[in-house]
Amino acid sequence: MPLIQSWISTANTADCPFPLNNLPYGVFSTTTLDPRCGVAIGDMILDCAQAEKAGLLSIGDSTIFDAPVWNTLMEQGAPTWAAFRARLTALLAKDSPDQAALSPFLIPLADAQMHMPFRVSEYTDFYAGRQHAENMGAILRGSTDLPANWLHIPIGYNGRASSVVVSGTDIHRPLGQTKAPDADMPSFGPTKRLDIELEMGAIVGTPSQMGQPITVQQADDMIFGYVLLNDWSARDIQGWEYQPLGPFQGKAFGTSISPWIITAEALAPFRVSTPPRDKKLLPYLDEQTPGLFDIQLEVTMQPAGADKATAVTQTNYSRVYYSAAQQLAHHAVCGCPMNTGDLLGSGTISGPNKSEYGSLLELSWAGQKPFTLDSGETRSFIEDGDTLTLRGNAQGDGFTIGFGDCVGTILPAVEF
Repeated sequence: MPLIQSWISTANTADCPFPLNNLPYGVFSTTTLDPRCGVAIGDMILDCAQAEKAGLLSIGDSTIFDAPVWNTLMEQGAPTWAAFRARLTALLAKDSPDQAALSPFLIPLADAQMHMPFRVSEYTDFYAGRQHAENMGAILRGSTDLPANWLHIPIGYNGRASSVVVSGTDIHRPLGQTKAPDADMPSFGPTKRLDIELEMGAIVGTPSQMGQPITVQQADDMIFGYVLLNDWSARDIQGWEYQPLGPFQGKAFGTSISPWIITAEALAPFRVSTPPRDKKLLPYLDEQTPGLFDIQLEVTMQPAGADKATAVTQTNYSRVYYSAAQQLAHHAVCGCPMNTGDLLGSGTISGPNKSEYGSLLELSWAGQKPFTLDSGETRSFIEDGDTLTLRGNAQGDGFTIGFGDCVGTILPAVEF
């Protein structure tokens, strides 16, 4: 599919992250407008609340866009999503007869404050990056052997929806218990091994019923869209606490997402298959439709006071071993009900080369091999004042599907 031309000229360049092919959904406010639903197009945001009030956008008889979340549309299901997207495309396409009526409802992106785009119901983080899992085994156990179940099921844990925040939200360095290998007792204080995890987040739109399994294809149809996701991790806290029940406080203090929901329909041209299998999956995890996407990913790191950021890793979402649809189907197969607004983290996305590792734990090999930033400073883990930025885009025929930056700056731990 080539670039679709818009009457908004800034949407028609190959490097614009928000062309008409994209139409991502976010929540914004300005100095005069309360938080409400908006759609990015070029360097502008379409105020869906005002367009709805003017009769240019509607979903049935309800008024749903003058709201600080997209959850009401999300729960409507794929046919409604497709119809809404088609209406947006018609309104914003070149030579649209609605240009004059719609123009007053466009807000410059530069004037907008972005907010959480949806209400997170539950948050589940998976462990579906094979290279990351092998690297973690080599670092922690001295062996790249995978856990016995890893090639058969998407491994995950239930995280904290309450600490999922939108890009631009500062994160305080977490406090917790850690224990040195040669110590008799644990100690308490700020984490010394603060890390990122480069992930993609899949957002559930339509819910499932308790006790009712779903197929992988049904799961794929339930996914409303995707965001960039940084699952901040306190490695020393995590290392002391995670046996035998898995991550807890080392992961609960913050998870950052990008501000725009990129719909599954916008990403459809970039679908790719999951990697070849060492072991055949059980039939309920069979995937008929390619469930991954060719999305280039990057992480940059910028210390406080540095003139510019350093790109520390570049990889691709297609590296993941299990798709979001497979993860969602496995999540529900026991009868667990999935809710509108459930967020599924892909797990850390790493590639086979060091330049593709998706966490600082891997990049510094647990601190054994510190890396140097363009500022001349070295890092093994994150220091106070450091800003980490995740970026992602899919390259089409003369257009780019961008996600908007996922940014977080680390503040000192809170004393009490």
